[in-house]
Amino acid sequence: MSTHEEQIARDAADLQEKFGYQQELNRGLGTFSSFAVAFSYISPSTGIFTLFFLGMSALGARLWWTWPTVALFQFIVALNFAEVTSHFPLAGSVFQWTKYLAGRGYAWITGWFYIFAGILTVASVCATLPIALIPALNNMFGWSLNDALGSADQKVIALITLALITILNIYGVRLVAIVNNTGVVFEILGMVVFAVFLAAVHNQNGAGVIFQSSQAGNYDQFPAATTLPFFLVGMFMSLYVIYGFDTASTLAEETRNPRAEAPKAVLASVIGAFVIGAIFLWGVLIAAPNIADEAKGLATSPGTIIGDVMTQAGTTLYLLVVSAAIFVCCMAILTSTIRLAFGMARDDQLPFSKTMAKVSPRLHTPIATCIIVGALAAVPFIQFAGAAVIAVGATASIYLSYLLGNLAFLRARTKGWPRTQAPFKLGGWGMVVNVVAVLWGLAMMLN
Repeated sequence: MSTHEEQIARDAADLQEKFGYQQELNRGLGTFSSFAVAFSYISPSTGIFTLFFLGMSALGARLWWTWPTVALFQFIVALNFAEVTSHFPLAGSVFQWTKYLAGRGYAWITGWFYIFAGILTVASVCATLPIALIPALNNMFGWSLNDALGSADQKVIALITLALITILNIYGVRLVAIVNNTGVVFEILGMVVFAVFLAAVHNQNGAGVIFQSSQAGNYDQFPAATTLPFFLVGMFMSLYVIYGFDTASTLAEETRNPRAEAPKAVLASVIGAFVIGAIFLWGVLIAAPNIADEAKGLATSPGTIIGDVMTQAGTTLYLLVVSAAIFVCCMAILTSTIRLAFGMARDDQLPFSKTMAKVSPRLHTPIATCIIVGALAAVPFIQFAGAAVIAVGATASIYLSYLLGNLAFLRARTKGWPRTQAPFKLGGWGMVVNVVAVLWGLAMMLN
């Protein structure tokens, strides 16, 4: 028996003995794949592309500072999640954690909020893909596809994307991992290369642009002082991007040695997203031809700035890289939401639970759950209001479910949890980290 086979056997025994579940899903993810699927859910290039206009119009170049602010506090949340993951490496993440630490009723509420958020996030990201892909296709082939909000072309591409990622999920986590790992490599390399190129060749504003108060946006009052209300508005771009890192834990039943590896992947995904996003935002802001105009809303995405300073070929290449990143982001979010729904159905917490909990013995995937979640993600396109509008609902629901989770963990800590050892532990810092995570969640819900 190989080392991998021995580890898989140990993981299956742990799943059965500690939690009473049979190993039905395919435990085929290694450390990098676990990290990559969480990174893809976050996908800095996708979120920045979607809501750059909001951060720019509120703060101008100072929107950059929302990125490390949100990343820092989300990393604190991730530390809390990492410890809980090490104790409960199960499909369903927040639902499973709160079930063991706060009871089934509390877990049911938390899980439903997260499923709602996951479905909306899939829809919002699928709706974003045509915004990047259609201009690229028009540039390459001379087509005249319409990327206007709510256009038929936009809806068709979004729904085709949703169908493709649903099919990929049906055919198993290994296929998803291959596609996702490839996409992550392209996203990381692409964002860094574009940032360095923009900073080196199209340096319009200097490296210190993010420090200049005269570069603040404040909508139509440019230039204006950066105030807390505008900072909180501009922060929404970063809030929309840096979540979903618990995906590494919700795929724990498909990860080898998940008690040790899933927590690492959770933390690494936040760190990786912060670094790549910070570099790319900095490069784009350095290259912006006129920060004042961009802050007044003339830059709807980084693609607008890149289109102003690069050739059509360079802009098309950027749009293709972003399109690839958005595609794997859609796929990762759907994968995570399917696992959450499967975890709840397995505990009879959803309608049609018996059907949704069935796992194909050949593909090792919950096929019915894949189809149902994919179909629900198509519902927002019936009365489509745009990716940004859907993103608001998705983000609020995610942060609420995270807050409910952190409140449950805090209550458990006051009663002496954890009482057993796990590979990843915060020790005496656990209570401090948990309190900060709760306060951050409350503040962002108010925001």
